[in-house]
Amino acid sequence: MISTWVSAIVTLMTFVNGVKNEDGIQACAKVHTSSSVVPLGSPVTATCVIKEDCPLVTGQAFHIEWRLDDRLILSSSETNESSRVSKAVISSFNETRAILTCCIQTSPPQVVAGVEIRAGYPPEVPQNLSCQTNLTTPLTITCRWDPGQRETHLPTQYSIHTEIWDANKKRSYELPKGVHHYTIPRPEFVLYSDMKIYVKAVNELGETTSAPLILEPISSAKFDPPKIFQVMSERHRCLRLRWNLSPHQLWVGSNNMNLEIRLKSADSSQWNDPVFARNAKPSRPVDICGLLHWTQYFAQIRVRYQQSPWSEWSSSQSGVTLESAPTGSLDSWMKISGDHMPKQLNISLFWKPSKQFRANGQNVLYIVSVRKLPGEKGQVCSTRENYCTFQLSGRAKKVYVRAVNAAGISPPTEVWIYKPKAHPAVLDVTAVPYGNSSFLVQWESMVSLGLTDHVVEWRPLLKTDLSLIRFEIAQQNLSSIVITGSFEPYKPYGISVYPRFTDGIGLPKTVNAYLRQKAPSMVPKIHVQKTWNSRIELTWDQIPLDQRNGIIQNYTVFYWDQKGPINIVNVDPEERSVILKDLNVYDAFLMVRTLGGSLNGSIIHFEFEPFDAVAVVMIVIASGLGLSLLIIFIVLTCFSKQKRLKGFFWPTVPDPVNSSILRWASESTQYTHPSFDSEEPNPIYLSHLSFLDLPMKLSKEEDDLWIKSAEETSDLGESICGSPFITEYSGSNSDSVPYATVMFSGLCNSPPPKEPHVYLRSESTQPLLETEEPFTPKCYQNLVNDGMTGKQCFFGPSHDCAPKEETDPSGLWEDFPFLRALTMNDTQND
Repeated sequence: MISTWVSAIVTLMTFVNGVKNEDGIQACAKVHTSSSVVPLGSPVTATCVIKEDCPLVTGQAFHIEWRLDDRLILSSSETNESSRVSKAVISSFNETRAILTCCIQTSPPQVVAGVEIRAGYPPEVPQNLSCQTNLTTPLTITCRWDPGQRETHLPTQYSIHTEIWDANKKRSYELPKGVHHYTIPRPEFVLYSDMKIYVKAVNELGETTSAPLILEPISSAKFDPPKIFQVMSERHRCLRLRWNLSPHQLWVGSNNMNLEIRLKSADSSQWNDPVFARNAKPSRPVDICGLLHWTQYFAQIRVRYQQSPWSEWSSSQSGVTLESAPTGSLDSWMKISGDHMPKQLNISLFWKPSKQFRANGQNVLYIVSVRKLPGEKGQVCSTRENYCTFQLSGRAKKVYVRAVNAAGISPPTEVWIYKPKAHPAVLDVTAVPYGNSSFLVQWESMVSLGLTDHVVEWRPLLKTDLSLIRFEIAQQNLSSIVITGSFEPYKPYGISVYPRFTDGIGLPKTVNAYLRQKAPSMVPKIHVQKTWNSRIELTWDQIPLDQRNGIIQNYTVFYWDQKGPINIVNVDPEERSVILKDLNVYDAFLMVRTLGGSLNGSIIHFEFEPFDAVAVVMIVIASGLGLSLLIIFIVLTCFSKQKRLKGFFWPTVPDPVNSSILRWASESTQYTHPSFDSEEPNPIYLSHLSFLDLPMKLSKEEDDLWIKSAEETSDLGESICGSPFITEYSGSNSDSVPYATVMFSGLCNSPPPKEPHVYLRSESTQPLLETEEPFTPKCYQNLVNDGMTGKQCFFGPSHDCAPKEETDPSGLWEDFPFLRALTMNDTQND
């Protein structure tokens, strides 16, 4: 349909323009309209006139119809079939462009004439005309405007017009379609002369002109950012700025400029409100006053000429105001540690600047003193840190902290000494991350009398330096606070809340916190602690604090066999062991989890021997029978009347102290085991005696042999002579231990010698007396047959003998009953 109407329109235009085709056909109708361009939405009237010589209607009746593009339009009431004139009225033309055609109603309809109608709006008045001078080479003026929000739908031509009043010079510049800015070249304006600038918009429906802009080109120039050369302080609380324009704009420096200055302190992120300086000149510095003492400030400036646009801000330059004595008080926090003895207090005092405190200088020194008046007397510490540790008497009530710099000393900050008290006013504490560098600390408190405030203290747990301890003071009615500091992710921090009373410091509540958490850096190795039957106890070490990277939530043990499923056991973070049951051959590994992630450890393998229930039962039965038999045997032995059986297991050990050779029987030389034939064992049997007969004089070889054999006297009894007390003796009896060896200088039946007898003690290690000492015995006296006493060394080296005063002979033999018996033997022989 569209292609058909396009062909018709082409044919129509041929007829309208009177072009003759090959067949000689000419246009036979004409359409007249009030205007081919109308405002959008306005009415349109058109008239179609058919010529008399039109071959399409000659000799036949016809009917005229109107079409707007492809739509049929009703004709007016004046139209009839016999008339050659037709009129059409469009009450509201709402198309921006359309073709109105006059047709003869045939089949198909024949277009005989037509006209194109366009509609739109007149141009709006250009708005917001502004011009800015560019002072860089080449100098130009660039103007911009707003054509309006409404589309005209018609071609609109914009032009900019300038008039220089002093030179009576006018210029106009037409712009391409759709362009709404223009740059005026330098020859067409004068920097210091006023000029008029306006914009005109024209289309087929009308013309509009903007409001004129009167300006001096230099006053519309936007300068480049100026430069600050120096920021210095020449008087208290003031800074002086020296500045200039950019190098290629110095030629305008002699003119008065408007200046804006903005400052911010080094510890602030916000700029202060700008300070305006009128009629400033680059050759004249600018002073800014009302600042803080000894504070570093950063300064920026921007300039403009009269009402021209402001330049961009300059780069920052810093300066420091002059120093003065510190002002204001300090926030303090005191902790008392140690033995809390009344006579001596171990104090750690921390402080920080309050909101009112100003150091007003550099190299600030803090002095802690017990006296209110300044002076060296009474000082307990002096430091540039934020803390101090010292000892004071238990009677001290308060101390004073002062800040000192080169310009003076601050007023003292009074700090009362509050001793710890066992009062749990804080019930619970939680700390959660709050942003990228803060914690939100919350706590629950009991209603307590005398509570003044809370102290929130925090420190890194991986470092012990006291200078890293920080604190904040919260009012008594608060239960939460946001603490901000240089917190590092994945590092543990200890956060404590202390209740502070009028008469002391209460017990704190402490919680560990991480700004951000991640999986631990390591997993402890699993150790097999103990195995029994089909059970196993697994243990592991604690993860070092610097490798946890978060708060351990739990340990998880995964274990499985070759065929079975994976079993999981969760272990509390406080525990480091687990017992697994009903195992055979298994693999296992440990997983550690924090809120930031988890990490798996290495796999271990363990297995058990097969469990034989029958063998275990047999072992238990056999063990029970054996134990029962042993108990029965012991009971029968203890209560049996067979003395021989008792004596075999519990031999009778004689008491040498209560023994006497006169009471020895012939069986005294038997073995140490008591006779099983007699009812009672011999209670006086101890050992045996050996007697030696030695010649009066020994040769050298015999003497050497005797000396060598003197160390072993257990077999000297082989030279026994007859004795009424010993009926038989065997020198090879290894079970008997000789008590002593008696040596005579002659035969047993010879007359008594003039020299006293010699006694040799046995070298046996068997203890004979309870009071006998292991070292060489003392010297003793020998009783000779004539009843006289003689001093002689027995059982010890002769050089150790020290003769003592004569004592009662009867008392000398109390420690040697055997020798006492020999004395009695000599008496009987006499």
